Amino acid sequence: MRILLIHGPNLNMLGKRNRAIYGDQTLDELESLVIIRAEELGAEIFTFQSNSEGELIDFIQAKASLAQGVIINPGALTHYGLSLRDALEDSALPVIEVHISDIHAREEWRRNSVIEPIARKQISGKGVQGYIEALEILVDELKEKR
Repeated sequence: MRILLIHGPNLNMLGKRNRAIYGDQTLDELESLVIIRAEELGAEIFTFQSNSEGELIDFIQAKASLAQGVIINPGALTHYGLSLRDALEDSALPVIEVHISDIHAREEWRRNSVIEPIARKQISGKGVQGYIEALEILVDELKEKR
């Protein structure tokens, strides 16, 4: 089973960006942890990060037919990325939305997600562990469908 692991704007700055909120791990370190756990679960991960909504959409459209699910941290596109939301919905893949910080405990504008209504689940505020949780949930769901 193949899963798309997608990171939106500014997530390339993990490890450098506001460590009090986002932690010390880099994006490469985060992806490595997810890939290792995916291998243990019998899944393959395709990763992608972009600061451009259009590039994220292009990736989803190009790779959706090769995958069985999506884990996405849309970054700031969480709040206004309607084109990204449409691409995720059009993919017809199960989606789990992940946020390192607790978006519901931050500024008012961060609390709304346009992705959440189409996601199977939103995991927020669990740091990097949230990605592992998302992976485990998604793999379990995909195995049940078989």
